[in-house]
Amino acid sequence: MAQNASDILMDILHEWGVEVIFGLPGDGINGMMEALRKRQDKIRFIQVRHEEAAAFMACAYAKHTGKLGCCIATSGPGALHLLNGLYDAKLDQQPRWR
Repeated sequence: MAQNASDILMDILHEWGVEVIFGLPGDGINGMMEALRKRQDKIRFIQVRHEEAAAFMACAYAKHTGKLGCCIATSGPGALHLLNGLYDAKLDQQPRWR
């Protein structure tokens, strides 16, 4: 079976050590959600109720585990709502690569 961009992205995230992705599914990321579904034994997906929660959860995950925190949202307002949590991680310089 041929791989598409979503499959390649999820494989790369797994190679980088991503174990958990926090997010909210949407029409703009259906391909990535399918790629995640096929790799649910490698990367866990935790669905949240709001995109900001996904970003803050990824930030907290990075702070407390030292691993790479990852979040996903659909385009437009969904992606914009990720900014608060991502900026929090940036200000705290998380995760710090060892």
